[in-house]
Amino acid sequence: MIRVLRPLVAIGLALATWQGIIIAFEPPRFIFPSPARVAETWWENRMLIAWHTGVTMSEVALGLIIGVTVGCATALTLATSGFARLALKPILVFSQALPVFALAPILVLWLGYGMGSKIAMATLIIYFPVTSAFYDGLMRTPPGMLDLANVMGASPRRILWVIRVPAAIPSFVSGLRLAAVYAPIGAVIGEWVGASNGLGYLMLLANGRAKTDLMFAAMITLGVCSVILYLVTLAATNRIAPETPSNQPRG
Repeated sequence: MIRVLRPLVAIGLALATWQGIIIAFEPPRFIFPSPARVAETWWENRMLIAWHTGVTMSEVALGLIIGVTVGCATALTLATSGFARLALKPILVFSQALPVFALAPILVLWLGYGMGSKIAMATLIIYFPVTSAFYDGLMRTPPGMLDLANVMGASPRRILWVIRVPAAIPSFVSGLRLAAVYAPIGAVIGEWVGASNGLGYLMLLANGRAKTDLMFAAMITLGVCSVILYLVTLAATNRIAPETPSNQPRG
């Protein structure tokens, strides 16, 4: 019950604060619309927003799948190959020194204005958290388990899949949950740079036409979809790595 009431109270306080600002300062509608006006605009444009939402979330879903797959493969390669750690790890670290958002114009230039560049942008943002978290988990296998496996004559391949990978699942899950939060950011940034569909494109279009209420409606829709994606990821990952009482929020 508390988990349900907390977000409802937070939403209520946010809406009350928003409406309070409208009443106190009376800003022009095209600068800061009221919650009621945004809700009305959302309802009037619900089919348009639904279409663009479908495009953005398709980009996010594909980016998440590709990013997680490539990230896991990279982490496994780094954990099992000394040459890969020597050759690839510095490149991986250096790539994170570059602003990922700065790559969006290049990706649009290379892959065009379609979904490809947005999927690539989402993949890049998702890739590093998954790779880093999973690799860290693989390298932190309890030494006692490894010693026991070596004493029993287990092969390196069997040690990897029977001991190291299961022990790294909690770390992988943490990276996956973080990636689920970041995924929509990559897709929307790509849509801002160049697109003809998606919530990011719709926000730019509404902003250019001074339809601030539509821009707010699209932005709130994106936020709700991001929360839903995180909750779905959390529910799915809890099946393979449940949250322990020590890392659950109190109260």
